Amino acid sequence: VQLQASGGGLVQAGGSLRLSCTALDRTFSDYIMSWFRQAPGKEREFVAAVNWDGGSTYFSDPVKGRFTLTRDHTKNTVYLQMNSLKPEDTAVYFCASRKPKSASLRVVSQYDYWGQGTEVTVSS
Repeated sequence: VQLQASGGGLVQAGGSLRLSCTALDRTFSDYIMSWFRQAPGKEREFVAAVNWDGGSTYFSDPVKGRFTLTRDHTKNTVYLQMNSLKPEDTAVYFCASRKPKSASLRVVSQYDYWGQGTEVTVSS
C-alpha cells in the first residue's frame, strides 16, 4: 500500500500551497485520510482529517479557518489547501490513512498507512 504526497515547497508568509496525497495501488474510498506535520525537533502532530465521503472534516486549532481538506474519489486523492501560511506552519507534512474506527484521529499510532512526506517552508 503506497501513499504519495506532493505539493510542498517554499512560500512567503501569507501565501498558499496545495498538498496532494494519492493512493497508488488500491482504492481508499472507505478510509479516513489525514495529514500530519512534523517540524524540526518536534513530535509529529495532527493537522486535518476527512472521512470516507468527504462530508466531514476535522482540523487542529492552529490551522482551523486557514486550511481546507477535500477528496476526489475518481483520482484516489485528497487535497490539503493551505492558505494564509505562517512561518510556524513550516514542517514536513505527511498524509496517512486508516479504516474508520473508534479511536482518536489525532494519534499517530492509530494510522496504518503513511506517505513519504513533503516539505513545506514558510518564510517570514
